[in-house]
Amino acid sequence: MNVVYYSQELIDMETKEQILSLLKNKSVLKQDVFHNTIAQFNALKVVLKTTIQELTNQFGNTDSRVTFEYRDRGAFQCEVRIAGDLLIFQMHTNVFQFEQESSFWQTGYLKEHPENSYVGTINVYNFLSDSFRYDRTADVGYLLARVFINKENHFVVQGKKQLGIMFNDIVASNFDSASQIKFIDQVVLYALNFDLLIPPYENLHQITVEEMQDINHSGSLATGKRMGFQFTSVK
Repeated sequence: MNVVYYSQELIDMETKEQILSLLKNKSVLKQDVFHNTIAQFNALKVVLKTTIQELTNQFGNTDSRVTFEYRDRGAFQCEVRIAGDLLIFQMHTNVFQFEQESSFWQTGYLKEHPENSYVGTINVYNFLSDSFRYDRTADVGYLLARVFINKENHFVVQGKKQLGIMFNDIVASNFDSASQIKFIDQVVLYALNFDLLIPPYENLHQITVEEMQDINHSGSLATGKRMGFQFTSVK
């Protein structure tokens, strides 16, 4: 029986080679994905700003109470206010990989090129404009969509209803200006159709004195499009 002995020096050298290989390949790949995602996020900001300007112009003087606004909140976030809705677009600073169980791995695009499974993420949240206007910190927002973009600028969307159906082909899709316009239009359309529902009367028929006193100054009247509104005591 032959026994093979490895010196500590050889083991250390192999470990360092593995580290360098990961740095040269995976770490560089993640940087490529990150920089492409932030470039596309900046492009998306321009499209959002243009969309809001177009809606403002087209809506015209129909009703001054219906307002439109775009705000840049820094490198990784921006928001648009459309009537009673606030849409927050937020880019995650980390790079992720699709799970092995994901259906995307069934395509040759990922099987043959695993590096394409690494993606940046842009999240889209829907809040009520009044939640921020009146500082109702207990209000609830909803994640409408997540955009996943790889280094080749292919993308796919995980989202509500049409958002998850229209943008689900990572092989053929490209997150160019035309796709960004189409995506934003669908986000706005979904948000405007996503109405605030009245909760069951039985859920609200009691309220304490403390809760009533808190309503005007602590944001205790928690509100969200699917929760309606409910009294929550702030301690």
